[in-house]
Amino acid sequence: MGSSQAAVSFLTNLARAAFGLGAAATALNASLYTVDGGQRAVLFDRFRGVIDTTIGEGTHFLIPWLQKPYIFDIRTRPHTFSSISGTKDLQMVNLTLRVLSHPDVNKLPQIYQRLGLEYDEKVLPSIGNEVLKAVVAQFNADQLLTERPHVSALVRDSLIKRAKDFNILLEDVAITHLSYGVEFSRAVEQKQVAQQEAERSKFIVMKADQERRAAIIRAEGESEAAKMISDATAKAGTGLIELRKIEASRENAATMARSPNVLYLPGGANMLMGMNQSR
Repeated sequence: MGSSQAAVSFLTNLARAAFGLGAAATALNASLYTVDGGQRAVLFDRFRGVIDTTIGEGTHFLIPWLQKPYIFDIRTRPHTFSSISGTKDLQMVNLTLRVLSHPDVNKLPQIYQRLGLEYDEKVLPSIGNEVLKAVVAQFNADQLLTERPHVSALVRDSLIKRAKDFNILLEDVAITHLSYGVEFSRAVEQKQVAQQEAERSKFIVMKADQERRAAIIRAEGESEAAKMISDATAKAGTGLIELRKIEASRENAATMARSPNVLYLPGGANMLMGMNQSR
């Protein structure tokens, strides 16, 4: 009996010890939390509220039930959103903006108090649309293309300033897409077609002018040549003309002689094509 009672007592003590160790391990586990690389933590205390201290990487202690950690990802993350804005000349423009942002590490307690863990999703689309509409309204539709670097700089500076009001830091802001409404795109296309037609008409006018000048020069040359021939004939007689007629008649006679369609020549035919008509 004594040995059985001792065994029961031993097992009871062992169970109590195991239970105590389990409870201690559970309590220890509940008293620890880990902040991984690229993260920071904010601690909420049921009595004091959000503690105004940002907790860095590593394993830290807390008081179970009384305190609770909230983990923030402080790495730079991209965000993309679109906005349909009106230009100065009342044209609708569709823009897509991409920003790279991360929270101000020293202001994480204030960020959690005001916005919570999803601070970026609550703030960036709103202020992004606000800034885009304000900047785009300062330019005409065509200026958004010709002055795009200036527009991007204005958007970046304004958005960085607005994001700081919410303790959000922006590393890069860029307009990745810009397109116009259907009516404006059609108007631009029609304008391009009209410009091409104007250039074509201008070319036709220039071509006609060049042809007119060429005709005038050609006529002046022929007139000058005729005058020179007339003057030469008046001075030297018609001998050169008679020679040209003889040469032409010889060429005609040789051509007809080689032609199979010519069977005979009439006896009265003048082979010299009426040369010396006065004789």
